[in-house]
Amino acid sequence: MTGASAQPQPADRAESAPGDAARGRTHRGIVLVALVVALALFPLLQIATGRFNYWLHMMLYAFMYVAMASSWNIIGGYAGYISLGHSAFYGIGGYATGALMTFCGISPFVSAPLAGLLCFALGLPVGLITLRTRGPAFIISTIALLMLARLALDNTESLGGADGMSLPLPDLPVQTLKLPFYYGMLAVAVAAVLASYRIRHAKLGLGLRAIAEDEVKAEAAGIPTRLYKIIAFALSALFIGIAGGLWGYYLTYLKPTVFFQILTSAQIVLMAILGGRGTVAGPVLGAILLVAADELVVAKLGSTELNITAKGVLMLVVLVMFPEGIVGTLRARGRLPRILDWG
Repeated sequence: MTGASAQPQPADRAESAPGDAARGRTHRGIVLVALVVALALFPLLQIATGRFNYWLHMMLYAFMYVAMASSWNIIGGYAGYISLGHSAFYGIGGYATGALMTFCGISPFVSAPLAGLLCFALGLPVGLITLRTRGPAFIISTIALLMLARLALDNTESLGGADGMSLPLPDLPVQTLKLPFYYGMLAVAVAAVLASYRIRHAKLGLGLRAIAEDEVKAEAAGIPTRLYKIIAFALSALFIGIAGGLWGYYLTYLKPTVFFQILTSAQIVLMAILGGRGTVAGPVLGAILLVAADELVVAKLGSTELNITAKGVLMLVVLVMFPEGIVGTLRARGRLPRILDWG
């Protein structure tokens, strides 16, 4: 009897479950904060040795796509509206930052957030128009947005037109040239992921997931579907615009054919799908894996058709093994590591 009484009863286990979940969230939070701190300290290696320029470049490039994939996930993952035109905001962010810097003398690290707010403001009327459609019609309307934005920049002579515009070179030593951009992109990536997390766990996120599940039923249940979709579309443009602004100054050259590419939009979508769209950690994981795979394949095979083929085969294999993305499939199978369980 004594041994039996020592066993935890069902009620005891039920009461301990919330405590276990809270401890798990705390542990996960500590690990993620430690990771961000480690990333913030990484440039010290470059300052000390001067041999980490390549790694700084690759990491800030990955941060950019983490920010953009997480931002796109708000409309494409939570709401289920696949957009192939979000690189329009990437380009608008780049050009707005360049214009504010060139004509107004505003620092790019100030003008990039302003460009992001401009993209948010533009996202409201654009979302109001494009989100009247659904499915393939919505996808086509977002591609049309991208083409119109590129056409407009091609014919804006004050911003260089089709030839593009050069930006002033940063006045920094070569050894520390990448550091401001590294920290800027890291901040944008962290902000985008945090915003994605907050939205998913807020009333807005619940409404967006209901829209993705069944928009008609969501509207019948009293969810303001149109308002939620427009807000999600505008928010998804915000961090993409900031990332585009910082990347434009990093390249010191802006050209419509570089910034207004459907391939960039497709990369963002693939990253979210690969990692698991509609999850918080999925776009982050997908961006890191795709950037790493792309660099590895280019290093081994060069920038040829073999590179594209190898990357395509790799994507196909992963998506066959993980049909709902890596995070989504592992969660469905009950095998998702706690460190990636962000909701």
